[in-house]
Order: sequence, then C-alpha cells, then structure tokens
Amino acid sequence: MSPPQDWLSRLLEITPVRGQLDLRCQYGAPWRIDQEASAAGEMAYHIVLDGSALLEDPADGSPVHLTAGDILLLANGEAHTLHDGSGKRAKRAVTRTAANVVFSENTGNGAHLDMLCGRFALSPAHARLLRRYLPSHLVVRGASGDASNEARETGSQLLGLMTLMRSESGVDCLGGRAMLNALSTALFALTLRFASESREAPAGLLALAGYPRLAPALEALFHDPGYPWTLPLLAQKCSMSRATFVRLFQEKLGCSASDLLTDIRMTLAANELRQSSASTGAVAENVGYQSEAAFQRAFKLHMGVTPAQWRRTSQTPDEAP
Repeated sequence: MSPPQDWLSRLLEITPVRGQLDLRCQYGAPWRIDQEASAAGEMAYHIVLDGSALLEDPADGSPVHLTAGDILLLANGEAHTLHDGSGKRAKRAVTRTAANVVFSENTGNGAHLDMLCGRFALSPAHARLLRRYLPSHLVVRGASGDASNEARETGSQLLGLMTLMRSESGVDCLGGRAMLNALSTALFALTLRFASESREAPAGLLALAGYPRLAPALEALFHDPGYPWTLPLLAQKCSMSRATFVRLFQEKLGCSASDLLTDIRMTLAANELRQSSASTGAVAENVGYQSEAAFQRAFKLHMGVTPAQWRRTSQTPDEAP
C-alpha cells in the first residue's frame, strides 16, 4: 500500500525533475556572468554561499540583490546576467576541473563571491506545466527573519542542504558527483516548499498552496484529476460559496481551477501515452474524459500534436509498445 502524498509530492511525481550542479564560481570583484538561455526543459539555479550578487531583471526592472543564503530559480530558462554591481570591467574567469565539479575563478581583488550554479532538467512537456504556475524568476531568501514557523523549519533544512553541497563540491570524495546531483534534485522540492510557506508567497501555485482555505481543492485536483470536478464541488470542499472560490482561486493562481485541472490531466495523459500501450480511449477515460473526441481536441490544443503523434515522437525504442 502506497503512503499518502501531499500536492507537491504528487506534482513532482507527474513532472519528475532531475537536478545537476554544473559550476562553482569563486570570484573577486569585478566579475560578471552572462548566462545564455537554458535548453528546452531546463531551469537554471544559483545558490549564493558567500558574498553578494546583482541579478539584472530580464524585464528591465530594478536589479535584484542576492546575498549569502539566497537561492535563485529561473523557471522560464531565460538568458540572464549576474554581476558584482561595481560597473567595472570584469576580470577574465578561467575554469579548472576537480573530480566532482568545475570551478570558475578570476583574479579580482574586490569583494568575494562563492556561488553554486546548476540546472533542473525536465521533459519539455513537464516544463510547460511548471513554468505556467511558477514565477519567471523565484528568489528564496534563506536569511529572512520574517517567516512563519513552518518556513523557519524549512529554512533550517535548506541551510543544511546548502552546507552539504558546499562541502561536497569542495572535496574529491567517492560518489561526490552523484551526491551533488541528488542534493540538487532535493533542492528543487525544498525551495518550492519554503517559498509556499513564506508570508508573501509569489503568485501562482506557491501562493495557492500557501493559502489554507484553498488547500482542499488543490489536494483534490492533484490526487484525483480523473474525477468529474465542478466548481460547486470544489467550492464545497473549501467550505465557501462558488463565487468566493472562483474569485480567490483566480486571485492566487492567476487562472481558473478548470485551467489547472486541464493542465494536470494533459500532463498525466502525455506520461501515459509515452509509457504504456493503453489505447487513446483508455487514456482519455483515465484522465477524466468520457469522450475520446473531446480528449483528442483538448490534447492537440494543449500539446500542439495529436495523442498518436505524441506517442510516436516521445517514445524511445525500448518504450514502444
């Protein structure tokens, strides 16, 4: 018998994420990092271990100041720039390879930066679901004093994980590379948990998860997406009127409960079409569609291809039925 799952565990089950640590940057000011856009299905992350950095806002807003203990996740994978803020020409960086990680270093004599840089890899279909409901760039403040009791506990866990990543990336121990990638994968879940528990959770899925009154609906949609949910039924689960439920859900998530349910269903259908030999009609029924034609239309609208085309192009030879 499987143990019960919370909504985040269920999300990461249907949209598996694999973390990878790529680089440890140890710079003295002046320094600058111009990172290209991530590949399809990848999200970059940065962990400031020591020192500080400025993130140039991709939307041309004010730069975001990052300090020791902060984590930056760029869900949309856009190109971005980090620098020391001095405005001086950056010292040239060189790389050296250790057993478990690549180091990037320069000869700058100014303020010191120690930062871990990596990425989270998903399939493009899974990345679509997460990118729609996560902020384009999420900054988690590890040293924030204004946090709930739950967030403080999670913050301590995050600090412990970062300390372990710092240690593992600084020595050449047996299994270190595998350890760093496993810790990176755990970092994704712990970062989302911490953000959802903060007093000002960013808009989207994290804000919805951090609002207890809507938690029953969120759990229901993730745990039983094949059920014929209606707005009155979901509102009843949350002990509120239909109008209040619709308003609050839209306010927190930025879209409707029906939109979220469709996204979950399409992600589950994409997984099943790739991994099993079940007929399209059976997949449609499993994810809550009584009409195969309606499922075909919804899937093509959502994924850009028909279920049959998706099955042919997404399976490896070993997975073909």
